[in-house]
Amino acid sequence: MRAMPVSNRGFFTLQRNPPPPAEPVYVAPPPPAPMAVGGPYVAAPDVYASAPIVVPAAVEQAYTLDAGDKLRVVVFGQDGITNSYTVDASGKVNMPLIGAVAARGLTNQQLAAAITAKLKQGFVREPHVTVEVETYRPFFILGEVTTPGQYPFVANMTAEMAVAIAGGFAPRAFKKTVELTRRAGGQQIHTEVPLDFPVRPGDTIVVKERWF
Repeated sequence: MRAMPVSNRGFFTLQRNPPPPAEPVYVAPPPPAPMAVGGPYVAAPDVYASAPIVVPAAVEQAYTLDAGDKLRVVVFGQDGITNSYTVDASGKVNMPLIGAVAARGLTNQQLAAAITAKLKQGFVREPHVTVEVETYRPFFILGEVTTPGQYPFVANMTAEMAVAIAGGFAPRAFKKTVELTRRAGGQQIHTEVPLDFPVRPGDTIVVKERWF
């Protein structure tokens, strides 16, 4: 303690020293809450992924003949019958001796069997017949291509090759799939196919317009 003057008269009084200021107490902040642990990473679904294209099985059946196909019919030992014939608009082949033979919807082998059966009816004792396609009927391509129309068929053609033959895609063409119309199994089938799908004679291809 120390004496502190309180007046000019010389009297003194005792006063306690003030207590020192209290030291600040540090309070640590609470620890952060632990982060939630999720499961394995799963990518968001791709909303733009397109569904796989399902082509009807009938579209992929063996090639069958129709109007416009030019055939080479060989009957061994019968030069008067062996010749080139065209399937007419009615779907028939007109031959010597046996007349008209239905060809539409038949394979080469089936037509050869039909000709054989007719020749056996009193014309040729043991006929051996083969049928080959000399020239296939044309295909058609319409829609968003540079030059739509009818074109000669080319072996091993795909839809993309058909577009190229028609001058390529038009500016507003949809370039992922095309619409295909094909006669198969006795009926006309309409379906959507990818660009690498094989094209056949007589097919009609339509290139759609894109909307964006």
